[in-house]
Amino acid sequence: MGHVVMENRSRLVVVATTTLATGTAEREAAEAMVGEPPAGGRITLGADKAYDTADFVAGMRQLDVTPHVAQNDKCRRSAIDRRSARHGGYTVSPRVRKRIEAVFGWMKTVGGQRKTRYRGTARVGWMFTLSAAAYNLIRMPKLLAGAA
Repeated sequence: MGHVVMENRSRLVVVATTTLATGTAEREAAEAMVGEPPAGGRITLGADKAYDTADFVAGMRQLDVTPHVAQNDKCRRSAIDRRSARHGGYTVSPRVRKRIEAVFGWMKTVGGQRKTRYRGTARVGWMFTLSAAAYNLIRMPKLLAGAA
């Protein structure tokens, strides 16, 4: 599985990694990729319903990361309470969260990641990271044109 952390304002890929596909691989990779937040500031993490588990939300809060996880309240209780969901930043997160799909779409269509040519986590990870770097290189001229 390929995992990506994206900076929301610039839409650049900050971290890309691959893991073996397990039931908890997405959440474990997210915790590993977030790491320690920068000194003096909290960060937010937008994620889909697969991340709405009590242990993941509690782990993010221990790291001083505000989890903006989509509430999975179908047939169960969500780990995100109403107190967290009522803030303005949380209501913006679903729209911003969709931007990550553009990264994966580009990587599949242009970056050659729809069907990998390699075997093994190391080789597939190398190609996935290379594709993420190429996405950033394609994205940078658009950012520089907007800044001028």
